[in-house]
Amino acid sequence: MASTDPSSPRAPISVLFVCLGNICRSPMAEAIFRSQTASSPHISDIDSAGTSSYNNGSNPDPRTMAVLRDNNIKNYTHHARKVSLSDFKKFDYIVAMDDSNFEDLELLRERATRQGKGKAEELGKVVLFGDYGGRKGEVVVDPWYDDGRDGFEVAFKQMRRFSSGFLRDVIGLREGQAAEDGK
Repeated sequence: MASTDPSSPRAPISVLFVCLGNICRSPMAEAIFRSQTASSPHISDIDSAGTSSYNNGSNPDPRTMAVLRDNNIKNYTHHARKVSLSDFKKFDYIVAMDDSNFEDLELLRERATRQGKGKAEELGKVVLFGDYGGRKGEVVVDPWYDDGRDGFEVAFKQMRRFSSGFLRDVIGLREGQAAEDGK
């Protein structure tokens, strides 16, 4: 696991995106982040998971995949899984889509510490994705409850903005630089 201390030398970081069921928001965030950081030496691992096991093994929601395809992200595959305590040791950043996910992840991180998965400073940092979008505390509303695709399209725009902000604030990259650096 790389250091989350911005003053330390820049080692590649790993990022886990987390929502409730891991079929809408977190796989979309993972796909967007992958597309923005393809071949980047700054990123070592990217994945997504859910705080629940409702959808374990399921493919992403068809509306998620349609919005990704419409935005030229076409080679993404994923099967839903539940976040595990070992994820806190594996990933530098555990990125929550909303406040409820954030609270659940903070509790899981505490449990990981108590169960000897690592000292608190050795475990991944839990952050709210929307904090990187320019408005502290912004959340990605779960589009699963929408009848159509509108909520998915709004979520896509938010997550593209949040991903750019994350790369800028955490790694110090301007938009598009992650892919350029990997060439």
